[in-house]
Amino acid sequence: MYRQGDVLIVPVAEAAVPPGTHRLPHQPRDARGRLVLALGEVTGHAHAVIGPGTLVREAGPFGASYLHLPDGGRVVHEEHAAISLPKGWYRVVRQREYAPGAVRVVADWDSALKWRTEAAR
Repeated sequence: MYRQGDVLIVPVAEAAVPPGTHRLPHQPRDARGRLVLALGEVTGHAHAVIGPGTLVREAGPFGASYLHLPDGGRVVHEEHAAISLPKGWYRVVRQREYAPGAVRVVADWDSALKWRTEAAR
């Protein structure tokens, strides 16, 4: 299991990848040729994969994301150390923010943490 900021990357055995996953459309690469796993809405920084691979997402804001790296790859981010991943399948999970009565994806974990720390003072 790997974590980079608010993104969790969990290895999945190929036999455990849901059957419909292989038919989902591949997510496009960004202008820099990266597969973007998660984009920071405030900073514009991205958790992204460099190298060969495919990323698929189920429909909806909370749909599961699966990453296939046939030769392995590296996950990079402007504010975190790079992570090397061996070849295989992975489920990509975004950290969720809890608010009573709602569940939402964390917009910018570093800013949220700073705000909570300052508010607690």
